[in-house]
Amino acid sequence: MVKQGLRRTLKASMRLSRLFGLAGLLILAMSQLSHASDVIPVPEFSDYEVPISMPAPVESPVWEWLNVVLLIGALSLASYFSIVTRSRRGLFTLAIASLLWFGFARSGCVCAIGATQNVALAMFDSSYAIPWTIVAIFILPLIFTLFFGRTFCAAVCPLGAIQEVVAIRPVKVPSWLDHTLGLVPYIYLGLAVVYAATGTAFIICRYDPFVAMFRMSGNVNMLVFGGSLLLLGVFVGRPYCRYLCPYGAVLGVLSKGSKWHGRIAPEKCIQCHLCENSCPYGAIATPSSPPPKSERANARRRLAKTLALAPVLVIAGVLVGMTIGTPMAKLDPNVRLAERIIQEDAGEVEGTTDATDAFRNTGQPKSELIDLAIGIRDRFGTMGMLFGGWVGFVIGIKLISLSLQRKRVDYEPDRSRCVSCARCYWYCPGEQVRLGLVGDVSDLVPLNVDAIEAEKAVSK
Repeated sequence: MVKQGLRRTLKASMRLSRLFGLAGLLILAMSQLSHASDVIPVPEFSDYEVPISMPAPVESPVWEWLNVVLLIGALSLASYFSIVTRSRRGLFTLAIASLLWFGFARSGCVCAIGATQNVALAMFDSSYAIPWTIVAIFILPLIFTLFFGRTFCAAVCPLGAIQEVVAIRPVKVPSWLDHTLGLVPYIYLGLAVVYAATGTAFIICRYDPFVAMFRMSGNVNMLVFGGSLLLLGVFVGRPYCRYLCPYGAVLGVLSKGSKWHGRIAPEKCIQCHLCENSCPYGAIATPSSPPPKSERANARRRLAKTLALAPVLVIAGVLVGMTIGTPMAKLDPNVRLAERIIQEDAGEVEGTTDATDAFRNTGQPKSELIDLAIGIRDRFGTMGMLFGGWVGFVIGIKLISLSLQRKRVDYEPDRSRCVSCARCYWYCPGEQVRLGLVGDVSDLVPLNVDAIEAEKAVSK
């Protein structure tokens, strides 16, 4: 019954892709918002270099709506393969197709990850007209995640797809390191929102490690960075997705409450832990039980301490944020230009720059530029406190989550970390039974995988 409902839901979402295409053409006829292609405001009279990885010019608004339609179709297929058919082959094929289209053909832009900054800027700057297509590209993966888990990460996102291809011999990352690095995407998300909301820069686009590869050109440093991540990705599954991607952090939170999600051995788990060994992303939660009665008092005390510590961390973050607002503001080109003008007039530096010469040639009073820079710096003072509080909040929530332990009978995907890649299906005996490759799962016995691996090592 549930599977039939899923099929009807997914088929309906695929029909929506055609409706969205027709609606897109109608909206294009009525609205000019989608013509707004300058998603990174470039200030005048500054030495600010537009990043190589900024969004590429759009040839026609029709391409934007075509991307939306294809995004809906790809999300529908990924959800169908992940939950209904549980097909690793289907997901991998779709990932290659997404990499070729959303990555190389469309130059990796506009993507849902970078669209986070457009949405943040639109929320804080009423003068910024965000195209409806970018809003759709940002929201659609969030909606699908609420229903089906991180199927966008599984086979639709080109950044995830290119890392999925190279994940050949991944090793397990130590738990303490995995949890620590797992905080970085949330911190990166806070920074990206701050810089986008202030109109300073779109740092996700500027430091995207793979867009330069998708465009076959770009900054050498970013090409080296992207190549290094891919090399690392051979041994560490999806390093960018797990330890850097800010949009993935949002999807991970939403996936915790997803209505449906891929399951491991839904018929019967035989505790072979092959799924755990096969997952390159450390996203398999192992069977566990609550602490024994003798340890429950200590567990409750640890939880109480982390709950009490959380607001302290938030307050400490706000206090630290008060001191970092000014350094953060120096990324803004107007602030840098004002500082340079002041230094030149005071004789603290030699010569001038093209930006300062251009500003002086306009005849604009220096006081206006300085007042603007002071206003930006004051705004960063507020944003710095919010950012510091956000970091404290994220750390506090992580400590609380590590203090909780619930009973778990079978091996299950950790919904926040699982990218629904279906690798675990390949190795699950229950899946082999479902596919008719072996007999009844009751005939299978738990496998001593450690003994098998040890025997292989001796034989070699």
